[in-house]
Amino acid sequence: MNATPTVPDTCSTTEAAQRLGMAVRSVQLMVDRGELQAWKTPGGHRRILRSSLDAWLAGRGGAGLAAAPAPAAAAAGRPLTLLLIEDSVHFQNLISLVVKRELPEAELHVASDGIAGLAMAGRLEPDVLLIDILLPGIDGAALITSLRSHPQFARSRLIVITALDEAQRAPYAFALAGVPLVHKTALVTELPPLLAQATAALAEVPA
Repeated sequence: MNATPTVPDTCSTTEAAQRLGMAVRSVQLMVDRGELQAWKTPGGHRRILRSSLDAWLAGRGGAGLAAAPAPAAAAAGRPLTLLLIEDSVHFQNLISLVVKRELPEAELHVASDGIAGLAMAGRLEPDVLLIDILLPGIDGAALITSLRSHPQFARSRLIVITALDEAQRAPYAFALAGVPLVHKTALVTELPPLLAQATAALAEVPA
């Protein structure tokens, strides 16, 4: 009796995006970077190996998306804590300069990818999060969605920093609604008032 050939179990980019809580475009970028194994059908559609999706979730994203680590209790009177999640060293440096100028007493922590950023957010419970949209590991939209699902971040203020124009941001609209946003070309002029608004809002919320 002839054995039936084994057909790899696959899913579409839309199905993968739903499982990861990401935008379809972010999943496509993960495929392009080799983070997920996939091939294209004759019609040009990507088919992603479910085994590579499971491996990515288990090895990198699973723990972070399931639950952020519980933070240690903040000491009374601790300095304002900011977490910047940005993969560009240039913009890390530029934003650091702006933050130090506007909030000289604040502590600024930096993560260069979404996975590290989510872990640091869980550990630090920052007062203000500055998040890029296009990040390695977990994109900023999925990161924001994950953070919003955890009560310990209810007090944190969010600011999105991006180089994407309005049309390019459309796939991430589900996470960006109501979140202050600054384009990277206008960081120096537009970030300071957003930081001021965030700190003013924090002062009105009970610690």
